[in-house]
Amino acid sequence: MFWPAALAAISNHRVNNMHSQKIKKLWNVIQSGGLRGARREGSSNEEKGFSLIEVLVGVALVGIAMLGLAQFFIYSMLSNARADQISSATFLGRQQIEELRNLTADELNALTAAPIDEQIDVNADGTIDYRRITDIQSTGQTWQIRVLVFAGTMSHRGTSELILNPVQNKARIDVSTIVSR
Repeated sequence: MFWPAALAAISNHRVNNMHSQKIKKLWNVIQSGGLRGARREGSSNEEKGFSLIEVLVGVALVGIAMLGLAQFFIYSMLSNARADQISSATFLGRQQIEELRNLTADELNALTAAPIDEQIDVNADGTIDYRRITDIQSTGQTWQIRVLVFAGTMSHRGTSELILNPVQNKARIDVSTIVSR
């Protein structure tokens, strides 16, 4: 119990104004938790800003989130490209069927001899984008028309192989219809 008695004696003692202020500060420090809680003038225990570890953890979390978004972005671009290919192939198949529906019976009979095999460059860049095979079978006054559209990379495969195995050869579209006269 040395501190309270000593401080009481000091606080009762009249000294000049400057020493009195220092004693009062010392008294407040001792009452608030002793000398361990003492601070220098102008400093504070509260730290402002972020430590290096906190910044690195934050950057790592943002980086991981961005990788996930980048992967999602790439996947959506691939899905859009695939949807565009299927849409174009569907258009090419439907276009061929509409052209064949406008033909006469004699013109349809002339086309039944062998499948029509076309290599199509959609955007005129010199690269074959699609391969369209049209097979027409006649049964009297009706004609069964089948249109297969493949990617341009299937140009090395034989026509009969593609007609027999469209799923294995990854046909973009397989459209069939019957035309009668």
